[in-house]
Amino acid sequence: MRKLIIICQFIGCMLLIDTRVFAADTLQIKPNIVIPLGGNAWVNAPATIVDAGLMNWKEQQSVCKIYFKVSVKQNLAVALRLRVPQGKSTIQIKVGNRTFIKQVANTAYDTVKIGGFFVSDPGYLTVELKGISKTGEVYADVSDLIIHAARADTGISYVATGSSFHYGRRGPSVHLRYGIPKKFNTVRWFYNEVTVPVGMDVIGSYFQADGFGQGYFGMQVNSTIERRILFSVWSPFNTEDPKSIPDSMRIKLIKKGSQTHIGEFGNEGSGGQSYMIYPWVAGSTYAFLLSAEPDTIHKSTIFTAYFKDINLNKWYLVARFSRPQTVTGLTNLYSFVENFIPEQGDKTRMAFFNNQWIGDRNGNWQELTKATFTGDATAKMKYRKDYGGGLNGGAFYLKNGGFFNKFTILNQTFVRKANGHQPQVFGLPAK
Repeated sequence: MRKLIIICQFIGCMLLIDTRVFAADTLQIKPNIVIPLGGNAWVNAPATIVDAGLMNWKEQQSVCKIYFKVSVKQNLAVALRLRVPQGKSTIQIKVGNRTFIKQVANTAYDTVKIGGFFVSDPGYLTVELKGISKTGEVYADVSDLIIHAARADTGISYVATGSSFHYGRRGPSVHLRYGIPKKFNTVRWFYNEVTVPVGMDVIGSYFQADGFGQGYFGMQVNSTIERRILFSVWSPFNTEDPKSIPDSMRIKLIKKGSQTHIGEFGNEGSGGQSYMIYPWVAGSTYAFLLSAEPDTIHKSTIFTAYFKDINLNKWYLVARFSRPQTVTGLTNLYSFVENFIPEQGDKTRMAFFNNQWIGDRNGNWQELTKATFTGDATAKMKYRKDYGGGLNGGAFYLKNGGFFNKFTILNQTFVRKANGHQPQVFGLPAK
């Protein structure tokens, strides 16, 4: 079998390649892998990524990056499915340290062959598209990246056609699920401390400290200038439209803090929402305390959320909500990290969770030192593998987004060392 030694520019080494099966100009390598840009690409404005792919690509500063993960060392070749509505364009395609320049002028969508390269270090790969010149209004509309692989790769990861591009671009959400000791038949209190490392407070991030069976409580990064402490309780009426909830099943506000805004939410269940605009900062630790007071007479439960700025040693009442048709203590305790802005799904965020405690109505407290790491559908389906969780420096942590390579296998249980720092809940704001 005739072989040809080729100097591979982007890794600076000699590779032995079978020219009968690998040729960048013919792209005859099989099988084909079609990666839709709608779920796997990001671009600088004014260009946009929509479900159909890269659109409005007019400016040179609109550099598009496409991500996918491979697990096999092998030869790959790339093509793009694109069209140029008017005129002709010259575009640059960069993979690793290899750069290809391509002139395109097809007005209908067609597959344009780009070139080949060798994957010497499996993991996440980035294909970067940049406009060089154009005679029409846009450089191109690009719908898909097509990969031709020398052999099958069962570990390849990308957001596939037919899945939710919205959630795929948001990235995988990850959780820590805390087990409740059997002796706690009714949990009245749940306490947790959260620290977001400097640089990990990405816009669009929600760091949930106290998740429970009927709602969630944590902190958000809403913009460059606004941050929130968010507490929500779901209605027992199952709907995505909060306006359709009958009065008898609405979440009722009992009291709110002086800085708290009250509203409703939908789309992921519906219910009552409250939030404080609060300038929490990365690198500082904050405490979250949640309580449940079941009322058997009225068949309801009052949930109360308190937030503490530890540096100031000050507690804030966020809100007290009554949930009808519910008589319960706190159940299904968990924390999570998510990104709620798809355009921010290419960035990494992280948080540490420490000193978890639960208490009963009699003042008995128990430290929680065990947590199970889980993920959402995007992680379970292996569309993306940029997620992590477990132990770090004696605390639990969660991490997602940004296409880092070392991910954590789901459904592992981690145990941290007990620190014995029982929360001091005296001095809470008046109910």
